[in-house]
Amino acid sequence: MPKKFKRYTITSALPYANGPIHIGHLAGVYVPADIYARYLRMKGEDVLFIGGSDEHGVPITIKAREEGITPQEIVDRYHEQIKKSFEEFGISFDVYSRTSAPIHHETASEFFLNLYKKGDFIEKTNQQYYDEENQQFLADRYITGICPHCSYEKAYGDQCENCGTSLSPLELKNPKSALSGNVPVLKETKHWYLPLDQYEEWLNDWIIKGHKDDWKVNVYGQVKSWVDHGLKPRAVTRDLNWGIHVPLEDAEGKVLYVWFDAPIGYISAAKEWSKKTGNDWIPYWKDEDSKLVHFIGKDNIVFHCIIFPAMLKAEGSYILPDNVPANEFLNLESDKISTSRNWAVWLHEYLKDFPEKQDVLRYVLTANAPETKDNDFTWKDFQARNNNELLAIFGNFVNRTLVLTHKYFDGVVPAIIEIDAEAKNTLEEMKLFPGKISNSLDRYRFREALSELINLARLGNKYLTDMEPWKLIKTDEEKVKTVLNVSLQIVANLAVLSEPFLPFTARKLQNMLGMTPPKWADAGNAEILKSGQTINKPELLFARIEDAEVEAQVQRLLDTKKENEQMITVNPAKEEIAFDDFMKMDIRTGTILEAEKVPKTKKLLKLKINTGIDQRTVVSGIAEYYKAEDIIGKKVSILVNLAPRKLRGIESQGMILMAEDTDGQLCFVSPTEDVSNGSEVK
Repeated sequence: MPKKFKRYTITSALPYANGPIHIGHLAGVYVPADIYARYLRMKGEDVLFIGGSDEHGVPITIKAREEGITPQEIVDRYHEQIKKSFEEFGISFDVYSRTSAPIHHETASEFFLNLYKKGDFIEKTNQQYYDEENQQFLADRYITGICPHCSYEKAYGDQCENCGTSLSPLELKNPKSALSGNVPVLKETKHWYLPLDQYEEWLNDWIIKGHKDDWKVNVYGQVKSWVDHGLKPRAVTRDLNWGIHVPLEDAEGKVLYVWFDAPIGYISAAKEWSKKTGNDWIPYWKDEDSKLVHFIGKDNIVFHCIIFPAMLKAEGSYILPDNVPANEFLNLESDKISTSRNWAVWLHEYLKDFPEKQDVLRYVLTANAPETKDNDFTWKDFQARNNNELLAIFGNFVNRTLVLTHKYFDGVVPAIIEIDAEAKNTLEEMKLFPGKISNSLDRYRFREALSELINLARLGNKYLTDMEPWKLIKTDEEKVKTVLNVSLQIVANLAVLSEPFLPFTARKLQNMLGMTPPKWADAGNAEILKSGQTINKPELLFARIEDAEVEAQVQRLLDTKKENEQMITVNPAKEEIAFDDFMKMDIRTGTILEAEKVPKTKKLLKLKINTGIDQRTVVSGIAEYYKAEDIIGKKVSILVNLAPRKLRGIESQGMILMAEDTDGQLCFVSPTEDVSNGSEVK
């Protein structure tokens, strides 16, 4: 039997304060987190829903450098914009904090010192690149060079964007500083590391064995892959001038790594909430009767399922997450959301373009939630779901029921004189929906829960249509009373059950019915509205979204794409080579026979290819552009006489030819007609 908790601590990933919120953030994290928090509150549970802005790290300094202002000015701007957007959209945080706040600096410093004094860190001195002109150590992203694995000339110090291999700056060939363009020098520096390898056995017991059956498959699989392949010590400090300064005397110029300080922001936010409300924050983080749930996107799984739990375990006094229902990514019009390309639907712009339509976007993002795999948002689907589901099913049923009640009974809820079989069966079916929706929400299946909500509206719509009270009124007014009473009870149940999903709609509907703020336990009741009670005049819950409205949004995206294309600068041709050098390359056509993700990498796929000459293994950095299962059987061009090299311990015997546009998008260079494997490309 599931454990009964006294309180719930719900965290949502801290959005990075270097840009606005977009629909990918909402679908992946904030809408499901808000649904869950609202649902629990309606059940009478004690809930602390935490949010805040992540304001440290290299991307902030890069953004500030590009704009010629300070990092603090950057985070101040975006923190306020993000916070306001969340408020207008109805994300019901109990506290929305920020990691530049003094209380967070104090909390993170104290957390670090606790682990330091207990001897939980490893101290290492190593060599790191230093920019002599700017007189500072270089963060990994401030170092570029040639990838040692695929020879990509613009690889970063932490990862090659071309082949996806994780790197260290020392592995780069011809490294250069992104600040000055100069060749950096190596200089000794000291840092502190969290020895994650020492937590492997515990993580294996806690997650791999303990959460095999209750964590989402996509989350569990990623965590298991990391643990199975072995963990390494991870630096908790870095040389940077923006962030939380390491609270040690011999740590001048060093700050806490953002991956270490950011999750502690959940704790400092709880402290901030405590100061404002007078409530004690400690039980929410340290009482075993509290349930901790992290809502995040898939790019944060490792940090919230391995690293942060290891930090909490090392500290010793905090509870561990009971679940981490991470979502996959949401795409936009069949293309990956990209902030750099402005390929996104920004929340602050949506709120301006579609006033009072917060619930429409909440509905569409939940209906299309990328719960176990990437999903796609299109403006046409947005329009269709509003017009065909919210308006035609939910809104239509509510409006017809209330209009008829006012028309036939002056807005007074009629009494059931005699309950017939149709009414009895409909009410019995209605009573099942709260349990169905609860069962889905308790298991973090938000799409499934929402589908049951709209099914309840379908039930009401069908019942009202089948009974045809507009005809019955001429011959059997008593039966019309029963029909409208049953319909009104379904409307009242919708007013209760829709609140976690569609809070603005639910409140409007509750006001029309004259209901006080309901509890979840009210749902399923066939007498929420008492006979003789007067309801208010109906208002339209949803409005039709016209073609012109979505066409304007699609055009905005097309204009963005056009602007991006106009900004494209093609790389210049490389230096001339002799014909004999070209002839040395043996490029053949082949077919992908097998494909699988390389564990602990974002971009690498391990491919088995029939080259016509043989069957061989090739490791390719295309996982962000193609799913393994989608490319089996794909015809490709492969350089077969490239010397083998190891990528992540796998010997790669050749290279797939890919075309890369200036935006970094990859696509196969494939024959346009069917040719046999092994055909030479000349």
